[in-house]
Amino acid sequence: MAFFLARRLVQAVLILLGVAAITFLLLYFLPADPAVLIAGRSATPQMVAAIRHELGLDQPLVMQFLHYVGNLLHGDLGRSYTQKTEVLPLILARLPATLILMAAAIVVEVALGLTFGIIAAVRRGGFVDRSVMMLSFVGVSSPQFVVALLLLYVFAATLGWFPMSGFGTARHVVLPALTLGVLGAGWYARMVRSAMIEVLRQDYVRTAHAKGLSGRRVVLGHALPNALLPIIAMVGIDIGQFMSGVVVVEAVYGWPGIGQLAWQAIQQVDVPIIMGVTLVSALAIVLGNLLADFVAPFVDPRIRSQ
Repeated sequence: MAFFLARRLVQAVLILLGVAAITFLLLYFLPADPAVLIAGRSATPQMVAAIRHELGLDQPLVMQFLHYVGNLLHGDLGRSYTQKTEVLPLILARLPATLILMAAAIVVEVALGLTFGIIAAVRRGGFVDRSVMMLSFVGVSSPQFVVALLLLYVFAATLGWFPMSGFGTARHVVLPALTLGVLGAGWYARMVRSAMIEVLRQDYVRTAHAKGLSGRRVVLGHALPNALLPIIAMVGIDIGQFMSGVVVVEAVYGWPGIGQLAWQAIQQVDVPIIMGVTLVSALAIVLGNLLADFVAPFVDPRIRSQ
C-alpha cells in the first residue's frame, strides 16, 4: 500500500511538470503579444521592447520555462501583467468561492446520480430504466451555458426563487451547483447503474434475498457498498474538473471564483494568471486522484494486496 501511494506521488509530480511544460509552450505560441497589450495602442516599438525585456519575454523559450519552474519551486507563480500583483494571492483570494461551488456541485451530482442509478438498476430493462438513461444522456450532452441560462430564466427571472447572480448566501449557490451537478449526475447515474447490475448478479446478493431480507436492505446494505468503488474514483476526478471547468458557470452567474479569474486573464492574455490557474487545477486533479487512491482500499480490501 505504501509503495503504491509513493509511486502515485512520483507520477503526480511528473504530471504537474508535464502540464506546466505543455501549457507554457501553448501560451508561448499565442498570436497575441502580452507586451503590446500592456503597452497600449499608442506605444512605440521602443516601449514594447522595454516591456518585453522587463517581463523576460525576449529570452529563449527554454530559459523562460526554466526560470518559471525555478520560481515554482519557491512557491512563486509569477506576477500578473495587468493587475500588477502576485498571482498566488489572487488565486487564493478566489479559491474559497470555487471550493464552495465545487463541494455543492459534487453533493448534487452524487445524490442525483446515486438515486437515479440505483432506480435504473433495480428496474433494469423497463420504462423507468430507459427513461433514466435517456435523461442522463441529455444531461451529459447539454452545454453548460444552455443549462445555466435555462435555470436562470425559470427559477430566477420567472419564479424569483433565487438571485440572478452574486455570492454570499446559500441561495446564491443553488443554481450554479445545480448547473454543474445536473450535468455530472448523468455520468454517475450510468456508472452506478452498470456497477449495481453487476453486483446484483452476485451469489451473495441472491443469498441475502434467500434469507428473507427486504429488497431495500439488500440493495442499500449489501449491493450499493460494493458498487461504490468507481464512484469514488469519479469524485476524485471531479474535484479537479470542477476547478478547471467552472469558467462558463462562474461567468454566467457572476461567481467570484478562479474560473472567472481565468476568463478575465484569457481575455487580457495575462499569461501568469492563466498558468497559475492551470497549475492549481492540475494540482486539484492530482490530489483528487490521490485521495481516491487512498480511500479506495478501505472500500475494496482487494486493493490493499496490490
